[in-house]
Amino acid sequence: MSDKNTKRTIVTLPGDGIGKTVLESALQVLEAAGFIADYVEGDIGWEFWRAEGNPLPRRTLDLIAEHKIALFGAITSKPKDEAFEELAPELKSLGLIYASPIVGLRQHFGLDICLRPCHSYHGNPLNFVRRGRDGIFEEPSVDVAIFRQNTEGLYGGVEWSNPPDDVHDALMTHPKFSQNFGDTPIDELSISTRIFTKKATERILRAAFEHAKKYEYKSVTVCEKPNVIRETSGMMYKMAQEIQAADFPGIELWNTNIDAQMMWLTKNPENYDVIVAGNMFGDIVSDGFAGLIGGLGFAASAQYNTDTGIGVFEPTHGSAPRYAGYATSIVNPIAMIEAACMMLDFIDEQAIAIKIRKAVAEIIDEGVIRTYDMARLTGTADVIHRGAASTVGMAEAIIARL
Repeated sequence: MSDKNTKRTIVTLPGDGIGKTVLESALQVLEAAGFIADYVEGDIGWEFWRAEGNPLPRRTLDLIAEHKIALFGAITSKPKDEAFEELAPELKSLGLIYASPIVGLRQHFGLDICLRPCHSYHGNPLNFVRRGRDGIFEEPSVDVAIFRQNTEGLYGGVEWSNPPDDVHDALMTHPKFSQNFGDTPIDELSISTRIFTKKATERILRAAFEHAKKYEYKSVTVCEKPNVIRETSGMMYKMAQEIQAADFPGIELWNTNIDAQMMWLTKNPENYDVIVAGNMFGDIVSDGFAGLIGGLGFAASAQYNTDTGIGVFEPTHGSAPRYAGYATSIVNPIAMIEAACMMLDFIDEQAIAIKIRKAVAEIIDEGVIRTYDMARLTGTADVIHRGAASTVGMAEAIIARL
């Protein structure tokens, strides 16, 4: 997707809290690995909500539209009432409602495909371990690519508290609603919708199958709940059957329910290759698998639109404001570095991505440099004095290996 002779401009979105620190470390690793680019910073996050009433200003959208590729740190999100209280006083009468800027990015640019790889590094002390036969402990190798539909479903934002009369009247035409909720006063109702479209469902399914084919995975698992959520989950699984039969007959199609999948992922995680799901269930199962490879310090995410070439790459952790206040940052930057590698994959700079991942793997396998989470320490400000590497220390170790 890139012209090797053209110097790229990457939009950086530090956001809030530790997002700023881990993003800076990732940029240093990119430079050391030989990736040369110009960087332009975009405004996003809590301070812009408080000061402007908009955590995702139009100027930031324009930057991303122009340059197409963005690296995103982390944001702080709070419930509606808390968000309102932190607004600048002059904005409180404007009827503003906080909405997650990362969700806004996804919907504005149609970043409907979300890829969350979960790959265990050899030697990571946080890898999942289970008791096998004869009481022997086993450490299965996890290598799962999770595709999450990113713009629809429960995160689509179509919801009401105290729904308007026309919405309520429409819902009353459904026998299940009238039977179970018809007597409930309207002002006691809160309703969230779960909307799947065939177009977006086909795109995420094809992305999952194409990934499996490209990287020679043997199976694609649809992880939904079609036995209960019959219309949306049922549609996704039926479409997966049709796509697999017509275009990917060499790849096995598996079907799991989200609740059972969360049990099985700690029993036989090595059996799964590519998993595809709707927005909410994809979010859940990807965090579950992230726990098997060391937690959020190792979990990265790509969200992109193949038609426009726009992609945003981020760690899946939050802004951790408590840690952001420490004099020396202690958080693990590997998830952000992994996100940068996913960006490199997306723009056809795989050679640099391979080099960075190799350096990360070697540092983890050696086990000498470990951030507080890898050292199994509580995230207090004194962990550096107890032997844990700082954020900068881990990045410097990776750079030295490069």
